[in-house]
Parts: sequence; structure tokens; C-alpha cells
Amino acid sequence: MEAIRTHQSLKRGLSIIEVIASNGGPSTLADITRKTGLARSTAHHLLRALVEFGYLVRDENNLTYSLAPKLFRLTKPSWTKEQLAEIARPFLEKLRHLTGEGTSLAVIRNGVVTIVAKCESEGPVRVVQEVGATRPIYCTAVGKLLAAWLPKKELDYIISNTVFEKMTAATITSPAQFRRELSHIRKTGFAVDNEEHIKGIRCIATAVRDHSRKVCAALCVVGPKDNLPRKKLPNIQQHLVDVSSALSVRLGY
Repeated sequence: MEAIRTHQSLKRGLSIIEVIASNGGPSTLADITRKTGLARSTAHHLLRALVEFGYLVRDENNLTYSLAPKLFRLTKPSWTKEQLAEIARPFLEKLRHLTGEGTSLAVIRNGVVTIVAKCESEGPVRVVQEVGATRPIYCTAVGKLLAAWLPKKELDYIISNTVFEKMTAATITSPAQFRRELSHIRKTGFAVDNEEHIKGIRCIATAVRDHSRKVCAALCVVGPKDNLPRKKLPNIQQHLVDVSSALSVRLGY
């Protein structure tokens, strides 16, 4: 009899994990009970156990449940852009609140740097960013940050196929200069776009790591250069470190 009860509990717990995984994002208790057919009390009990064992994460603000990094450490997949965007949203909002400027998250896939999530500044002067927009790898903070942590073979291939177009007076225009910049980024942990991509715009980015300990994304603060003077950069860097560290932990780092 005990074995039967254990079997039933395991089956129900796995069905909850399957529902949350199929939803592709945070799930409410009501949604879980509806899709699993479990009684509310039973589902609540199993959810608490799954959170306690580290297989689910509960958002105390929204009262929702998401897959925990433990599952990804076990199966070792890479995060999809959609998953990263969903998970990163509250972290981007927090970073915007701390800095007062726009924030974004970017990834690199097959040599292409793409914005997967963003949170625009609420100020009167802002930098408009579009989710899904691509960024040059050699003259943007997110591009340079992601390039700095690529495997050598992949980086060499990208550099050999990059046209270093001069976007502004400050743009990096040679492979040698780009490689020196990447070396500096690996030492400091930060990449800065000082009007290199768009005149008048300054960005600073740092790395986000996941359960594999690899850099999976770049977290960025962006704004008009007058809003981000050099004297403010150390403060911005500290906020970036704090938020990127928290997001990395959320991703299983």
C-alpha cells in the first residue's frame, strides 16, 4: 500500500513538472490544478515538496511556480531566448529602478547578437530598444561582452567574417583593436560602448552565467551619454554586478 501511494505521489509530482514545462513560463496553482486534474490541496502539497526539493521555484510576489535551475543542471540544455526573456524581466526592471536608465538582455547565437528582453527608461529622454533587434558585435557593449567569452575558434571565425564599419568617430575599426578590447573586458568584467555604435549613446554591460558556468547572456544599461557620465559608471557597474549575480543564481550558476 505504501508503495502504491509513493507511486501515485511521484506520478502526480511529475505531471505538475510537465505542465509547468509545457506552459513555457510561470504557472499559477489554478492553472496547474486545471491541467493536471488534481485537487487544490493535493497540488499545493506537492508544489511545496517540489520547491523544497529544488525542482521548482515559487515567486512570492506573483504566487506562481517555475522550473528550477536544478532541472537544467541535470539535463544540461541551453536556455532558449524565450526562457531567458521571461526569467530576466524582473531583474531588468530592478536594474532600471536602480539606475534610472534603460536595461536590456542580449544573447549570441551563431555569431549574431540579439536583444531578447528590454526595459525602457521612464525618463523623458530614452533610448528605444526593440526585442529581436540585432546588434553589431564589435561596437556595442553587449556584443563586445559576449564576444569576450567565446571559444577561441568561434571568435576567430566571427572576426574573420566581420566588416568593421566605422559607425562613429569612436568605433573600433580593426581586428587587432577589437582583440585588445576583448582582453580588457575579460580582465575587468565589463564592456563599455562609449558612443561607438550611435553618437550620443553610452552603454555598459556585464556577463550573466548559467548552470553550466558559461556566459549565456549580456546584461546592459543604456542611455544618453549625459545621463551616464563617466563619474557615474562605478555606481552603474556595482548595480550591474548585483543584478547580474542574482540573475545568474536564478539560472543555476
